[in-house]
Amino acid sequence: MKIDVGQTAPEFTLTDTEKKAISLADFKGKNVLLLFFPLAFTGTCTAELCATRDDIASYNTANAQVLAISVDSIFALGKFKAEQNLNFPLLSDFNKEVSSAYGSLYDSFVFDMKGVSKRSAFVIDKEGVVRYSEVLEKAADLPNFVAIKDVLSKLN
Repeated sequence: MKIDVGQTAPEFTLTDTEKKAISLADFKGKNVLLLFFPLAFTGTCTAELCATRDDIASYNTANAQVLAISVDSIFALGKFKAEQNLNFPLLSDFNKEVSSAYGSLYDSFVFDMKGVSKRSAFVIDKEGVVRYSEVLEKAADLPNFVAIKDVLSKLN
């Protein structure tokens, strides 16, 4: 399913690396930057999430909660988060339901892996409406963080 700007973001509840259930609804009244990434410990994913970690102040200033989602297990994500000192929640979409709901799932990925999250970015406003949507076909590409920050700056 393709997610378009202006539509209500699909609700979800996923488990984070602390084994807590995290729902999109938990952040009502706050902007959310939702990042889907293919796999923990891979080069581009590590670079993307570490850059987000290093720039967390700009997201905090925009009253935005960063949430990152992949199909990795909570255990793999926990190790990845600890090793990279990531300062935002990593959520496991092991059953691939949320990635699918957001149109962010490869049918086939490298090494014939099925059902891996596509690198994607969504900005969801305080009311739960999608204000930015970018789903990348090439896993080596990064979201347009300049455009994301521009959208976030206009939401406050």
